[in-house]
Amino acid sequence: MSHHTPVGKDTLLQITVKMSTAARRRLMRDFRKLQNDPPCGISGAPMDNNIMMWQAVIFGPDDTPWEGGTFNLTLEFSEDYPNKAPTVKFITKMFHPNIYNDGQICLDILQNQWSPIYDISAILTSIQSLLCDPNPNSPANSEAARLFQENRREYNRRVREIVEQSWVAMS
Repeated sequence: MSHHTPVGKDTLLQITVKMSTAARRRLMRDFRKLQNDPPCGISGAPMDNNIMMWQAVIFGPDDTPWEGGTFNLTLEFSEDYPNKAPTVKFITKMFHPNIYNDGQICLDILQNQWSPIYDISAILTSIQSLLCDPNPNSPANSEAARLFQENRREYNRRVREIVEQSWVAMS
């Protein structure tokens, strides 16, 4: 009777280690890029020395109803990154046609249009442009979508309320 471990387990362990280092290496690269070349109005960093969990801030773009707002998000990465999109959520309360009440974001590149070419900068930049340029055809918040299409003044007023709440949340 031999007491050696079946090859399967060892190989699986090696693959798991390889996968984890690939995802983590890529996240470190994304982090360096974000620090060295930060997109305008965006910042992000891993939480508490956990490279798989990130906090990010998107600042509301100038000359839009979102101007002056500070919106916090979390990004959760799996070991399959960059082959699988992260789970991205707003922590800040939002009022937007493509953002669910729980903060989840309806954005094609986070779902069926995901590609490993997207890095954290690209994800956050896409979310930032979604703020100003909603897609009312795939509403996550039907009230926001309706107001965006039918009563832009009221929609903008509700967005301004969210912006002001974002200041209180920071203090």
